[in-house]
Amino acid sequence: MWIWESKDWPHFIYDKDVLREAERQYLKNAGECIGSVKFFSDEDQENFKIELLTDEATQTAKIEGELLNRDSVQVSMRRQMGLSADNRKIPPSEHGVSSMMLDLYNHFAEPLSDEMLFYWHRQLMNGRTDEVQIGAYRTGTEPMQIIAGNVYDSRVYYEAPPSKQIPDEMRHFIDWFNNSKKMNALERAGLAHLYFVLIHPFDDGNGRIARALAEKALAQEIAQPSLTALAYTIESERKSYYAALEQVRELDVTKWLSYFAETVLKAQQNTLDRIRFILQRRLPYDRLRGQLNSRQEKVLARMFREGIHGFKGGLSAANYMKISGTSSATATRDLKDMVEKGLERESDDVIVGVKAEGLKRFIVQIVMFKIIHEPEIEWTGKVGT
Repeated sequence: MWIWESKDWPHFIYDKDVLREAERQYLKNAGECIGSVKFFSDEDQENFKIELLTDEATQTAKIEGELLNRDSVQVSMRRQMGLSADNRKIPPSEHGVSSMMLDLYNHFAEPLSDEMLFYWHRQLMNGRTDEVQIGAYRTGTEPMQIIAGNVYDSRVYYEAPPSKQIPDEMRHFIDWFNNSKKMNALERAGLAHLYFVLIHPFDDGNGRIARALAEKALAQEIAQPSLTALAYTIESERKSYYAALEQVRELDVTKWLSYFAETVLKAQQNTLDRIRFILQRRLPYDRLRGQLNSRQEKVLARMFREGIHGFKGGLSAANYMKISGTSSATATRDLKDMVEKGLERESDDVIVGVKAEGLKRFIVQIVMFKIIHEPEIEWTGKVGT
């Protein structure tokens, strides 16, 4: 018997105490994320949002085995936001997923509806030419079966409700989603993801939309986009994600919610690491502005865009030459000048960080304290100004 055939479907049961500490930590992390981003420059805020949305768009597709061109996704987002005049041709799939992510970000507070889900699905399926039903719930007569394993050793680990039940199932789901806002954040987001996946209302794209629904639920809890790198984190541990879903066999979903809560907290930590990276790099970046030549500024800007993981091996002379298009002698001279102006070095030709790292961390910690513990204080300053 499949879970949706239970007489109590879809009344999930779970131990709320298992989530209690995670729910508290989620709200604490969310406050730190929101407060920290306020101290970005306007340019950094835009870049941070676009980078995060781009990662989420490409990674949620990658979870399902679809590889998207990251640059195309980002150009499409910037163009739709009115931030780019780049007129290169964008593939339909990259344009579609960027449109869906922006809609999720911009309209997180709106009630869920069939029309919203259909729009998301049309964007995700943009460019598809096979027989997938696009922008509508499935209507086929064949069972919707989820297969696990490989071509030589496969098995049906789940069969979703038949197509004829989907309209009723989705009516109940949408009603539940729109009337469950009093639930705790992780509880509601985890249930939304699982509930939707178990219904599996579309021919394709169900996992991507389920993750979007989880993000929507998290955003509605804090009344703004959650800035949670959820898809990025799930993709990095994809086997655990599918294993957690496969284990759901009955209406007691405590184990799934425990897994989901842990994953969201990891995703938040990923976001916080990115924020700290920007705050820690922004000070020396701005301090040196005007003291560097055009080659140095170009390379530093590129290094900054590389994000938290940066260049493999640091900013080496070889990387410098490649980015700036200059000679070995000029690269060495420029790097030496940058070190003398305050950038640290690990070896003679590798710049890895900046001086006064401890001081910057201290500044950031003061900022966090004011945000979290003194919310009545309005601090309008921005790091780097």
